Amino acid sequence: MLERSSTPATSCEVTVHRWRDGDVERVADHVAEELPVALVFNGVPHVVMLATPANLEDLAVGFTLSENIVDSPKEIVSVEASTRDDGTLEVRIGITASKLSELLRRQRNMTGRTGCGLCGAQTVEDAIRQPAPVQGGVKVDARSLHDALRDLRDRQEINLRTGSVHAAAWVLPESGIKLVREDVGRHNALDKVIGAVIRAGGDFSYGYFVVTSRASYEMVQKAVTVGGTLLAAVSAPTAFAIRMAEAAGLTLIGFAREHQHVVYAHPSRLLCTSTT
Repeated sequence: MLERSSTPATSCEVTVHRWRDGDVERVADHVAEELPVALVFNGVPHVVMLATPANLEDLAVGFTLSENIVDSPKEIVSVEASTRDDGTLEVRIGITASKLSELLRRQRNMTGRTGCGLCGAQTVEDAIRQPAPVQGGVKVDARSLHDALRDLRDRQEINLRTGSVHAAAWVLPESGIKLVREDVGRHNALDKVIGAVIRAGGDFSYGYFVVTSRASYEMVQKAVTVGGTLLAAVSAPTAFAIRMAEAAGLTLIGFAREHQHVVYAHPSRLLCTSTT
C-alpha cells in the first residue's frame, strides 16, 4: 500500500566522541540520511538507488531525461513520490506508451549505489551513450562564474549541517544561481537540478551547471543529453569526461573555485576577463 507522506528528514542527530588535540568530548552531531528510493515507470520497477530523501520528484524527472528514457519532457506524463507502509520510498513516473515499450526492450534492472555510474547496465552501449553534440549556448564571464561558486557555498543547506553531500546548481549568466539541489550521490544531485529546471519550465540553452564533485564521464553525459552547453566542477575531470565533452561540444571546466578555474574543453563560451 502506498501513502502520500511528508518527506523524510535529510539528516539525523547522533552522539559522537570528538577527539581534538588529545581532548575527547561527547557531543551531538548531524549526519546525512541515505535511503533507498525505487523508481517505477508505469507500474514497472526499474531502478533502486540510494539517495538523500529530498526533491525526489525532481530526481525522477531528471533521471528519466538524462538517462535517455524519454527524449522530451513532454513524454513524461506524471510523477509522484510516495512512501510505502514499510518506509520504502518510491517515485512513480508515467511515460508515454511508446517510451515504456523502448524501456522494456532494454531489459535493464539496475541497483544504484551512491556514486555508481554504471550500475545495472547490461552492455557497453547501454552505459556509454554518446549524446548528440550541442551547439550555441551560453557565454559566461569568469567573474560571474566565480560569484556563483561563492554563492553556492552558502546555499548548501544540508551540507552546512552534515558536511557530506554534493550539490548541483543551475545558473543563469545575468542573474546567478536559480536552483540548488543536494544529494549524497553526485549523479543524483545533478539529476535533481535537471528535474527542477524541467519542472520549472526552464530552457537548458540559457544557463549552465555547477557541481561540487569531480566531473566524471556520466556527469558530462547527463549534461549534454538534456542540452546543457557548459559544466563547471569544483574538482577535477576524468580523461574520459574530457574526451566526451570535446566530442559533444560541451564546455568543461574543472577545479572551479572562487578565484580560479581550468578549462578542459571548448573554452570559447567562457569569457576570461580579470576577476581582480
